[in-house]
Amino acid sequence: MFSFKSFKQKLFRLNADTFEELALTVFHHQAQHNLIYKEYICQLGIRPPNITSVKEIPFLPISFYKRHAIKTGSWKAEKIYESSGTTGMVTSKHHVKDNAFYLEVATRIFSRFYGALDQFHFLFLLPSYLERGGSSLVAMAQHFITSSESELAGFYLHNYDELVEKISFLRRDSQNGIILCGVTYALLDLAEQYAPDLSGVVVMETGGMKGRRKERVREDLHNQLKSAFKVNQVHSEYGMTELLSQAYSNGEGRFFSPPWMKIILRDPNDPLDLSTQHRTGGINVVDLANVHSCAFIETQDLGRVEDDGSFEILGRFDNSDIRGCNLLI
Repeated sequence: MFSFKSFKQKLFRLNADTFEELALTVFHHQAQHNLIYKEYICQLGIRPPNITSVKEIPFLPISFYKRHAIKTGSWKAEKIYESSGTTGMVTSKHHVKDNAFYLEVATRIFSRFYGALDQFHFLFLLPSYLERGGSSLVAMAQHFITSSESELAGFYLHNYDELVEKISFLRRDSQNGIILCGVTYALLDLAEQYAPDLSGVVVMETGGMKGRRKERVREDLHNQLKSAFKVNQVHSEYGMTELLSQAYSNGEGRFFSPPWMKIILRDPNDPLDLSTQHRTGGINVVDLANVHSCAFIETQDLGRVEDDGSFEILGRFDNSDIRGCNLLI
C-alpha cells in the first residue's frame, strides 16, 4: 500500500544511496495507478515487474501533458497549471493534487541552494507570465514574496522606473539579500533601457524570449546582462509546468538539482536508449516530487550531464515548441 505521508518523509531525506530504491517504488506505483502512463508502458511492450533499475524505466513524452490529464490515482486537482505558448499553440496542463506540497518542494529547493526565504527581498519581472495567468512560476514567486515577509518585495510588469528605484533603495539600506528574477526578454529590456548598477544583487533569468525577441546563445546573452548590470554572474532557473521541482545555476549555465530530481540522457535518435556512454543527448527528467502525476518525463531539451550530476541545456529538438524556463537556443 503506497503511503504519501511515508513517501514525503523519504523524499526530503533522500540521498544518492537511496534514490534508486525510492524511484523504483514510485515507478511501480505509477505504472499501476496512472492510467495514461500504464497504457503507454503497455504499448511499448514493457512489463513493469521486469523493471529493476532506473535506467530501464520508460519516460513519458512531455507532449502527453498537452492531450491528457496526467494523474496517478483518481482525484480532483487543487490547481491546474498551464505552460506558456504563443497564440494558437496547444499548451501543457499539469493537474496538481496538492498545491501546498508543490510550494513546499519549491521552498526546500530554493533554500537548499540560496538560503531561507526570509533572508531575501524578491523582485519578480515576469510580464508574460502575469499577463496570461495559470503559471506555476507565478504561484511559486507569490509564495516566495509572502514567505519573505518583505514589504518591499513584489511583481513588476513594465514599470521599470519603480523597479530601478526600489533596487537602489534596497542596495543602500537593506541588510537582506536582493534577488531580481525575470523572464529573459524583460531583463534585456531593463539592461538596454536603463543599465542599472545591480552589483551585489542576484540576477536570475527564468525563461526565453516568449516570442518577443529572437532566441540567443546563452553565453552571449549573459555577457550582455553582466556588462549592463555590473554583476559577475547571471543565475538561472530550470523548471517547467510539467515538473514540480526546479534546478538552479549560479552562473555559466550549469544547473544543479535537488536529490530527488535527476537528469538521464537518451540517444537523440533512439528515445529508449539510456546508455551511460552518452555525455550529450535528449534530456529525460526523474522528478520524484511528481508523485501524483508522472515522475518520469521525456523532455524536448538537448543537454549535457557532468560527472557530478550537474547539467547544461544545449537547445531544443527540431520543430519543438519554444517553451518552459531557461530554454535559450
